Amino acid sequence: MSDQALTFAAAELAAVYVPGIGSEELRLVETAGCAPSRYRLPESLPLSGDSPAAHAFRADRPLWLNSAELASYFAGGPAPSPAEASLGALPLRTGSTRLGCLVVLGSSPGGFDAEQRRFLERYADAVVGVLQAGTDRTTPSSLLAPALRSLRVGSFVLVPDTGLIEADETLLELVGIAPDDFDGKAETLLAHAFPEDMHALMSVLEPSTQPSVRRELEFRVRCSTGEIRWLSLSSRVVASADDRPEQVLGVVTATSVQRRGDDDVSRIQWLTAALDDAATVRDVSRVMVTALREPLGADRVALADLQDDRLMVTLLDPPQPAAWPEIWRPQWRSEWPDAPVSALPTLQLALRDGRVDLWPAGTAFEPGLAGIGTGGLAVLPLPAKGRVAGVCLVGWDRPHEFVPEERSLLTATAALVGQALKRAHEHDAEQELATMLQRSLLPRRLPVLPGGTAVARYLPARRGLQVGGDWYDVIDLSEERVALVIGDVQGHSAGAATIMGQMRTAVRAYAVEGHPPDVVVSHANRLLVGMETDLFATCCYAELDMEEGNVLFVRAGHLPPLVRHPDGRTEEVHVEGGPPLGIIAEAEYPMTACALAPGTVLALVTDGLVEAADLPLDEGLQRTRTALGAADPADPGRMADELLGDIGRREDDVALLLLRYDGMKTRPIRAGWAVWRLPDAVMHARRFTARTLRRWKVEEEADAVLLVVSELVTNALVHTGGPVHVDLILRGDRLRVSVNDASPRAPAKPVIVDWESTGGRGLLLVEAMSESFGSVPVAGGKQVWSEIAVPRSEPAPSDSDLPTERGGLP
Repeated sequence: MSDQALTFAAAELAAVYVPGIGSEELRLVETAGCAPSRYRLPESLPLSGDSPAAHAFRADRPLWLNSAELASYFAGGPAPSPAEASLGALPLRTGSTRLGCLVVLGSSPGGFDAEQRRFLERYADAVVGVLQAGTDRTTPSSLLAPALRSLRVGSFVLVPDTGLIEADETLLELVGIAPDDFDGKAETLLAHAFPEDMHALMSVLEPSTQPSVRRELEFRVRCSTGEIRWLSLSSRVVASADDRPEQVLGVVTATSVQRRGDDDVSRIQWLTAALDDAATVRDVSRVMVTALREPLGADRVALADLQDDRLMVTLLDPPQPAAWPEIWRPQWRSEWPDAPVSALPTLQLALRDGRVDLWPAGTAFEPGLAGIGTGGLAVLPLPAKGRVAGVCLVGWDRPHEFVPEERSLLTATAALVGQALKRAHEHDAEQELATMLQRSLLPRRLPVLPGGTAVARYLPARRGLQVGGDWYDVIDLSEERVALVIGDVQGHSAGAATIMGQMRTAVRAYAVEGHPPDVVVSHANRLLVGMETDLFATCCYAELDMEEGNVLFVRAGHLPPLVRHPDGRTEEVHVEGGPPLGIIAEAEYPMTACALAPGTVLALVTDGLVEAADLPLDEGLQRTRTALGAADPADPGRMADELLGDIGRREDDVALLLLRYDGMKTRPIRAGWAVWRLPDAVMHARRFTARTLRRWKVEEEADAVLLVVSELVTNALVHTGGPVHVDLILRGDRLRVSVNDASPRAPAKPVIVDWESTGGRGLLLVEAMSESFGSVPVAGGKQVWSEIAVPRSEPAPSDSDLPTERGGLP
């Protein structure tokens, strides 16, 4: 019968492993269950191995795996059979002593649910108790059966046709029947149940013809001592060949959670416990509906916050608009309505007085409340810390007689819910603030890249304020160059998030200015040192040439980047690193070059993904590499989700940045000209441009391009000093003209241009002739650029066919 109890916890097999001699392996000492022959378990497991039992033993925390996770866990090695099995590994420990590991296997592919996990965790604690009671824990004689008995889980087999039931001793003890007094009849057991629960129990005694359908219910029994005991029953019907119910298999256990009782004290006790677990406003609302509607036989319950003289409705039960007054329907929002208090004088009076108002059947209400409680209406102001936080309405359709005890119950309920609502608002506000802060500091969206796809993920730590110092960014430097950066500021607090935002902004600014990667990181380091904060940061910066696939990496105390090659191989890129940012002002950050082939995936991660208290860094990196190699690069978004996986309760925040490099389909062709400061410099620049356009077969728009070159070169020569350089780039049907000069000041268009103006028209002409036009800072100055649409009739020559002209006289 004990095997039956395990079955109802979705466990077909339970096994205990304990450390062997020398503690270098775990030895299998006992198994129990209803289907031991279906599973193949090894007799011993190395403690340093990758088995779930060894991992749970080392980490001292339960490990739950569904069938898919279990299959990937044993990739390359033997896995438990059958393939659809799910597994749980629970460490057995008392104090600082590790006693072994309990392994449970089930046939459900989706794994064990929360209720089943709680039962199996209790089961593991019971096994620990049996192990402690033994004199030699390395060679116990029996563990699993005594542990199950200590949980007081009873089981039964019922034959519906005869009404006979086979019950074990634990079930009889729970019901309060001595084994010698039990005659094997179901009615003998039912005689101890409360009459109010008899209807539900009869549905078990006389089941429908639906085999394998599980039924769960709670009921009360009165023992011979007068004690009232809540029991939980779970049953399943086994059908015969003609689909008739042949047997009912079930388990019964004493419930550990206090249930709502019929008396007011029990109700308040239950409500207090339930509100203690309610974290959000919605949680509080649902608890209140559960506490009031069914016990009081009410037909409607509404809960609303009071905000700026408006009632913001958070929950309506039932939720259909037709069940509520007509006045609210025009204001129906995406989910719930809101209404001004001034339109509801009955509520306004109750909120002003702060006391519960009970209105009997037949009371005439204002239109805003008509129909909510034709048989009676209770208005409950919800007090919280000296003010009214909201209001609850409880309405009946049929006449309801309010007894004096109900007012006390409703008053106590309103006070508890008001305080819980206040806490929930503070919790929601804190989480909303944290979410807004984090979202404002991270990119809202990543740019669309030519020749690649970038995706990112961020998960906050699940403790404290859910903001942290991890950040990422994708910086579009030019049409063919992109920078990727990931970093981690020490800690996960508002201070760390603030520093993170400053560092991300600084890195982006230095990168856009055109500095090489080592200079970008060096500048960011000196900036953080100058902030005089106690926090430091790590960073990995990569600049990628989207045309050639060449990458320059710089690493400042951060994890190395990971690469997935097109054939599925993965590796860590060995990047020569420097110290974390913010420690040494004059630290050097060398660059490391790497080439990517089309189809390669580049992954930048923070340590929250690969390191934890129970996960060494090397093991975490290896797991991430394995997941990276197994994921399908066709969908980078899903690939990122698979890398995150189910990482449980995160101790640190996690950032992940992926780039799939595809290579650019259209490769641009280029030509450049260094302008000498001669009287006829503009003429030479025009001649260079004309020659280039003839070679590229794009002479149709030559006049517009020559005009743009003339104006931009003239503007640079007249208003700046130092070198001037012209670059022509042809990509598809777009020609980009870029003029670089040594002045950081952007060119200014005239505000007013009249007929008497002698200058300032050049930039207006350039803007008029261009599809797009702008100016960007670059290292040592700025670049003014213009893009012009140039239709082509013949293919332009490749880069190898073009000479590169570098200034001087033609």
